[in-house]
This record gives sequence, C-alpha cells and structure tokens, in this order.
Amino acid sequence: MRPMIILNEIDLKRYKPEYLQSLSEFELTKEQEQFTSLPMDRLEATHERHPIVIVNNKKPVGFFVLHSSDRVKEYTDNTNAMLLAAFSINYFQQGRGYASIAMKQLKVFANQEFPDCNEIVLAVNKKNIAAQKLYEKAGYIDTGRRKMGPIGEQLILSYSV
Repeated sequence: MRPMIILNEIDLKRYKPEYLQSLSEFELTKEQEQFTSLPMDRLEATHERHPIVIVNNKKPVGFFVLHSSDRVKEYTDNTNAMLLAAFSINYFQQGRGYASIAMKQLKVFANQEFPDCNEIVLAVNKKNIAAQKLYEKAGYIDTGRRKMGPIGEQLILSYSV
C-alpha cells in the first residue's frame, strides 16, 4: 500500500544542483517517453527557461519547465503567458497524486515566482489521454488551437493564473 500524501509536503521549487542526483534517477515508461522528456535533458536554466522540481518531503518526484521565451507565441497571443513543457512524474512515484497536487499548486507558485504571468499554456498530444485528463481536472481549457508535434497532433490548453 502506498503512503498517504500530505498536501503541505508537496512543493514546487526552482531547480537547484542539490536535486541533480534524484533527477538523474528518474525513469519513465517507453510510452511516456514518447510524450515528454526526462528531467536530465531539460535542466538548463536561463532568464526565459525555468526548470521546476516537484518535491515531496524534500525529495524530487516530478519535474517540468516553464518558458517565457518567444516559443510561447506559438501557443498564445498573450504576451504575459508562460509555456509549461516536459512535465513528468518519476515512474516509481506515479499513482500517488503528485501530478494533481502540483497542478493545483501551480497557480500560487506562478503568482509568487512570475508575477507578470497571467496564463499558462501547454501542448498535449492527442493520443496522451492520461495527461489530457490530468490537465482538464486541474482546470486547463482546450483553446481549440492545434499544433503538429513530433508524433502527431497536439491540443493547446490554457490555464488562467
């Protein structure tokens, strides 16, 4: 039986080198790898690229990147939007609710860390039903926009922050 998760033990943190070892041990299934990236491929931080770690009791369990670069323009006309990419939960930590909790905490985190941001956009593959359900449950809205990705059509979703 998996341990119960206490909501206040889950935090969103900017990437720091102290998380490197745990993030290097992340694994995903082959199916998941077609839709996202492992954290080790996305750790580079810039003033427009912000790696974010989902931490449970000070240990990384998930990861994503928020972009404020020109790449965002491919998804929305909103100049105050950020793009969420490379979202993943370590395979060995899946099924415990970390993804849902992280998505619920994203609004507060974005307001604190990126006060000019008022929208988060993302692209989710049309075939990635599990991710679509997660984002829908978290309040993301399908914008009706579509984009072709490396393995097919992607739905563009939006979340007001």
